[in-house]
Amino acid sequence: MAALDGAEGSKRRASAWARLLAPLMMLALAGCARPEGLLVPVAVDVPPAGKVDMLVATTRAPSDAEGVLFTGERGDGLAFTNIVVSIPPNREVGSIQWPSRVPADPTREFAVTRVDPIPNNQVVSWYKQQPRTKHRVLIFVHGFNTRFDASVFRFAQFIHDTSADYMPVLFTWPSRGRITDYLYDRESANFSRSDLAYVLASAVKSPQVDEVVVLAHSMGAWLAMESLRQLALSEGRVPGKITNVVLASPDLDIDVFERQVQDLGPKRPHLTLFVSRNDQALGVSRLLSGQVTRVGAVDLTNPAYSARLEQATGIVVLDLTALQGGDALNHSKFATQPDMVRLLGDRLMAGQSISDDVTPGSTAVQAVGGAVGTVVAAPFQLPIQVFAGGRN
Repeated sequence: MAALDGAEGSKRRASAWARLLAPLMMLALAGCARPEGLLVPVAVDVPPAGKVDMLVATTRAPSDAEGVLFTGERGDGLAFTNIVVSIPPNREVGSIQWPSRVPADPTREFAVTRVDPIPNNQVVSWYKQQPRTKHRVLIFVHGFNTRFDASVFRFAQFIHDTSADYMPVLFTWPSRGRITDYLYDRESANFSRSDLAYVLASAVKSPQVDEVVVLAHSMGAWLAMESLRQLALSEGRVPGKITNVVLASPDLDIDVFERQVQDLGPKRPHLTLFVSRNDQALGVSRLLSGQVTRVGAVDLTNPAYSARLEQATGIVVLDLTALQGGDALNHSKFATQPDMVRLLGDRLMAGQSISDDVTPGSTAVQAVGGAVGTVVAAPFQLPIQVFAGGRN
């Protein structure tokens, strides 16, 4: 009987793996179909729908291939580049029009118009060159299975679609962009902790910067929390300019997350988590991680998990499980689901915490567009379950 139970258990585990890996493999094949060298700068003759001028910090190894810039391997140090991305017209919010060939057609596709390496000792000049109306920085940390070009285009899409009036800073770490390299990517995130801490500290020290918001996705959430923890332990607290940390679909061991929050100390930034019980990518991560629940897939209806989150102050969890649309894996709704993108944009534009004015236990989040005190769009409702731990 034990042998039969073992065989049946093996079949169930194999079936679970097959169900989880199938959509990931489909996306991986789609990614492989993209041409190489997409970051070759092109001239734009017709004014695009928009452009995003971003500072890119990376721990990736540089590439000799034209238009690739950086590989998925680990570099010798931290490198900075100023990249400008042109956004084409007539596209849906949350979507990326990938170039079908090189060079890209900026009238129909995302295209890079400028690539300027920046010496590390001149990064402060980039902040000084930003419009004087901008005093806030948004630092984005991508997740697992992300090539360099994908991190650049995804961040450009998010900044454009949210109309966020922030200085955009992308921190991109050495992900090989292959689903088979999960463990390599995780160690690469570990490899990059001190460098992200340096980027955060540099932004905080800039006199042009009044506020820093951190947005981290998937495995990048672990990296962001570790870097913030490092700053807290070395300086006695997280720098006060870092006001908000948003973790979207965090690929984080829930036990590790609890310890990280404790180490950030009582004077930590506001923490907002986007979770989804039907996140298929985090389902695979859970299998790879010894069946330990990932924070981004936590079930808030389970009293054991809600009780653990309630013990931490200043944390709001938004359950996006019921939110329809976005990516096929339910793993990137923060950037691909149109209503969610608009909600984030409205909050960021107003300089608000994503969790401002939400009611614990409610089943919808109401948001309005426009700057502080000015409503320029009708309110809309999102089917988001809101959970809040203790308040500071």
